[in-house]
Amino acid sequence: MGRRRKGRDISGWIVVDKPAGLTSNAVVNKVRWAFDANKAGHAGTLDPEATGVLAVALGEATKTVPYITDALKAYVFTVRLGQATNTDDAEGEVIAQSDARPEDAAIKEALHGFVGDIMQVPPKFSAVKIDGERAYKLARDDEEFEIAARPLFVESLILLERPDADHITLEMVCGKGGYVRSIARDLGEKLGCFGHVRNLRRVWSGPFEADKGVSLATIEELARTPELDQHLLPLELGLTDLPHVAATSEGAAKMRHGNPGMVIASGVDYGEDCWASHNGVPVAVGQFRAGALHPSRVFNLSEEQ
Repeated sequence: MGRRRKGRDISGWIVVDKPAGLTSNAVVNKVRWAFDANKAGHAGTLDPEATGVLAVALGEATKTVPYITDALKAYVFTVRLGQATNTDDAEGEVIAQSDARPEDAAIKEALHGFVGDIMQVPPKFSAVKIDGERAYKLARDDEEFEIAARPLFVESLILLERPDADHITLEMVCGKGGYVRSIARDLGEKLGCFGHVRNLRRVWSGPFEADKGVSLATIEELARTPELDQHLLPLELGLTDLPHVAATSEGAAKMRHGNPGMVIASGVDYGEDCWASHNGVPVAVGQFRAGALHPSRVFNLSEEQ
């Protein structure tokens, strides 16, 4: 019999404005401890030196993580021109240099090639698995390997400013699976000058915004207090991109047992994914078919006030 995980049955989202110097998993562990939550997870890894939105789900909200992971995200980052590093960021060793510095017009023109549906090769220092091993481990062991290109949707990529000849600040809005370090590396190669990420901030992810996030210092200061719970956001924010339907009392009872349940829906197409609530409490996510929601995820939440 498995050991029961200890902690409170607390569900919702906490948006952390992640500081530099910590892994995403380390932040999640601190948040879980601070809330004394029985379960926690995050919706999209940030590199240790990156800052900004790290959306942490607690309890039943972890079932909505895939919908935030799939949502668009925005990054603001600075590229150091003239240098390539083995990690594609400032933490790595410089492996190539150039005195070339492109004009702003050339940079803006090059950015067009990174917008839309593109193919991107992740950095060698990344968590991508190669024959069961993490790429960063193979890279640290100086192993020779190749990483296959992966599809990425980039909605926009614009030049925000150029503080000096060696640096440019960009803003990118993209789908899941994007590596900003790869954008910096490939842009530098396209411009013939090399490049790597100097700093990186995720400014929003789906419905979550960095400027409305909570600092890790505040979370630690308020740990295990009712005041910290006031920063918890509702589970349904993770379902923002899905249509909402209202479950009948009987339908909600059936869905909570994993069975199709009747819902009241308007403007929802047959076979479309949506989420249902009853008395203001999320019940399930699933496909809408013939007036019923067929659940794929069921939320174990009480309607008692």
